[in-house]
Amino acid sequence: MAKSQDSYNKKEKEKKRLKKKKEKLERREQRKIEKAEKGDQTLEEMFSYVDENGNLTSTPPDPAKKIKVNAADIVIGASPRDDDGPEDINRSGQVKFFNDEKGYGFIIDAVTKDSVFVHINNVNDTIQENDKVTFQVEMGPKGPNAINVNLVE
Repeated sequence: MAKSQDSYNKKEKEKKRLKKKKEKLERREQRKIEKAEKGDQTLEEMFSYVDENGNLTSTPPDPAKKIKVNAADIVIGASPRDDDGPEDINRSGQVKFFNDEKGYGFIIDAVTKDSVFVHINNVNDTIQENDKVTFQVEMGPKGPNAINVNLVE
């Protein structure tokens, strides 16, 4: 006669599987009992409301505190720009760095303190470092560029 093919390991796995199945059934029964206990809530009791501070509450909001909002006043995304045109086309600044051999440099805007790239093709006079200049700004592919650069005397 042959020996039984069930090894100790197979028997242990079967025991664990049956135990898990039994625990799952017990949890299901427990949820049914809890649901039955909660089932006597009315629909109104299940509602949650948001108060003026953004917190969840079980009491409905006071209609007297309601604020009327005009849908046209709501701005989604970035606020629109007022394109009335540039206020001051000509800017003034000081040359921070300029290399005659390479033909480029940077100007520090006097008002915004931003650094603006300048190319020698956009310079009307000969400029050097620390010179006071007036210029206009246009956006290039890599950022703002100074054009119509003139030396202030």
